Amino acid sequence: MIFHEIKVNYSRQTGEDNPGKAKETYLVDGAVSFADAENCLMEEIKPFIFGDCEVMSCKRSQYFEVFPNEGGAFWYKARVEMITIDGEKETRKNVAVLVQANLLDDAVFALKQVLKSYDCELISIAKTPIMDILHATH
Repeated sequence: MIFHEIKVNYSRQTGEDNPGKAKETYLVDGAVSFADAENCLMEEIKPFIFGDCEVMSCKRSQYFEVFPNEGGAFWYKARVEMITIDGEKETRKNVAVLVQANLLDDAVFALKQVLKSYDCELISIAKTPIMDILHATH
């Protein structure tokens, strides 16, 4: 799955008429171009912008799979080694996956649950700065 990863800096309304600086990262799924991804993001955060907004970077990111959990507050990126056997030849391939959870332990547990039916090994997992995954509409 190919996503556009966008980092933005903007002044955000934090309550009681005092703007605060926000540095946030979002993933946009289904965008056909960088401009399409940026437009999707701007539509999403427009109600929260209080002053300036600057796109700091926009790049493509690839994830083998994404495991959302509506109750999860954070996104964790894991490296998983997938093992396939074709005849007598064993192939190992590292892939990146995202899992949503509240705590690191919850992310590891959820990932192990979904991957237990596959021949794979969890190599690493870490919390990401990703705020949300948005879906572009055309």
